[in-house]
Amino acid sequence: MMEIATIQMLAVFALIVGSLILYATEKLPLEVTSLGVLCALMLLFHLFPVSGDDGVNRLDAVRLLSGFANPALFAVLGLLVIGDGLERTGALDKGAAMVLAAGQGSSWLTITMALTTVLAVSALMNNIPVVVIFIPIMQAIAKRLGRRPSHLLMPLSFAAMLGGMTTLIGSSTNLLVSSALVQLGESPFGFFDFTIPGIVLAFAGLLYLLFIAPRLLPENKDIAEGLAQDNRQFIAQITITPKSALVGAEFAAGKLEGLSDMRVLMVQRGEHAFVPPFRQVALHDEDVIIVAATRDALVEAMKTDPAAMHPRIDDQIESPERWLIGGQVVADVMVPPGSAMTGRTLEEFGFRYRHHCIVVGIQRRGRLLRQRLTEIRIEAGDTLLVQGQLRDIRKLRGDHDAVLLEWSAEEIPAIHHAVPAGLIFFAVVASAATGLVPISVAALTGAVAMVATGVLQVRDAMRALDRQLVMLIASALALGAAMQETGGADFMAETMLAVVGDSSVAVVLSVFFLLVALLSNVLSTKATAVLFTPIAVGVAKAIGAPVEPFAVAVVFAANCSFASPVGYQTNLLVMGPAGYRFIDFVKVGLPLVGLLWIVFSLFAPWFYSL
Repeated sequence: MMEIATIQMLAVFALIVGSLILYATEKLPLEVTSLGVLCALMLLFHLFPVSGDDGVNRLDAVRLLSGFANPALFAVLGLLVIGDGLERTGALDKGAAMVLAAGQGSSWLTITMALTTVLAVSALMNNIPVVVIFIPIMQAIAKRLGRRPSHLLMPLSFAAMLGGMTTLIGSSTNLLVSSALVQLGESPFGFFDFTIPGIVLAFAGLLYLLFIAPRLLPENKDIAEGLAQDNRQFIAQITITPKSALVGAEFAAGKLEGLSDMRVLMVQRGEHAFVPPFRQVALHDEDVIIVAATRDALVEAMKTDPAAMHPRIDDQIESPERWLIGGQVVADVMVPPGSAMTGRTLEEFGFRYRHHCIVVGIQRRGRLLRQRLTEIRIEAGDTLLVQGQLRDIRKLRGDHDAVLLEWSAEEIPAIHHAVPAGLIFFAVVASAATGLVPISVAALTGAVAMVATGVLQVRDAMRALDRQLVMLIASALALGAAMQETGGADFMAETMLAVVGDSSVAVVLSVFFLLVALLSNVLSTKATAVLFTPIAVGVAKAIGAPVEPFAVAVVFAANCSFASPVGYQTNLLVMGPAGYRFIDFVKVGLPLVGLLWIVFSLFAPWFYSL
């Protein structure tokens, strides 16, 4: 008759297989699957407890639910909030723009600098916001260099993943492995414990992305190519403020260097108006420039100096600061036939007072008007580019005088919070890297500081928290604990050792890395990391080897989700914009997995003196 311990172990394996199938097929929402796993484990070990020497159930509900209080989970959540703060404030935008500008004239140099920057930044912050920020930058680089976005977006995702291998906070996967080691009674990782081998693997991967991947990447048509591009020209006005970089600027061939992506229609100075070609016209403080520009150009200008884009009616503007605080959104609003705005100016209608939103641009099909926005009489069919708080934009729904085009809503970074956001981020990194405080304390404190300083509103911080991630981590940690306590981890370690026979430690480490790397492309990186950490410890102890290189192997191998779009979120982020198929990741990612396996197999035994 089968022993109770064997039944427990087989039940855990069955739960692992079942949960992985549900995760991969998405038959149920991820949260439901994760919660179901937790419930099944609690029920299983309530009926069939794993008793310790003291007779206490080692897998009771307290132990199985402890993942929700795991320091690594709070570190991950804190870093998500901090990353969201950096993204919302545009703190990385200027650096990214500098990278884009520095490589002009050389396609190879531009791409190299961009990927290197992504790799370096990803070492210090969550990969997802980095990729989100760089997707439009890489698309712009592709357009400027005459390449397809599919040539650059997959390397972007891969570079972020490679950078995440180099420090403890580079990826949430790294933190989970470190936390799992603590649960197993082993020493956790320090901030830079695997940085040197991580840099070696990242450098090898970067060379692959620069010289080999371009030959394998598909010639996919841009998903937006062939569709009507949004080249609509909005009429807008820019007021030259005393601190503006445009003060004293002169026109060259009818253009301003600071407004190269806008067409200047008129410059109004008091009662006098200048029109093209603007010979010998230098801009003064309080000049009003009437421009024609695309929505993208206007949004970029608003990121730099939002106050300059707000039309001034008089000195009694109602709460002008309401359009300068964070959480600003721009959206398109269509003026329908029969609107009360028709035939009236924005001032006469009182748009900003009625809706607490400000109009920053007006688009009229086939016509460019040399007038201030506040002087233009609205016509049916006009499109207004409006800015306001999200709640005020949403209140435009169902308005009979203005039809909100909800798909057009876009958040504007609050650049005035970029400096405190950057300081908070660097304080978190410095305190964690120097060992001043644990990473969980630093990340959680940094997240609170983001809210306390006004960088993020509480609702924004809460939206940054990923409930799927919380449930996945908690269930994976519970499964890992169950594997360890029921002997499942030792059984898998013994099985693997039986396959490799009496091979050297270096060979066992190499085989183990390859196994985890391949499975990370089928499972999620986090689940793979948590489930294989106890196996890594078991294998190391079984052959009398140090635990650290095997734990590091889990970190690197679990981050090798290059051959599948489902293994890591950044692959899914670039899949749509570049039009990738599943097979594209296999063609480009699988050789990269093989390369990193070879490099690790050669470097790790020497580095760890195995």
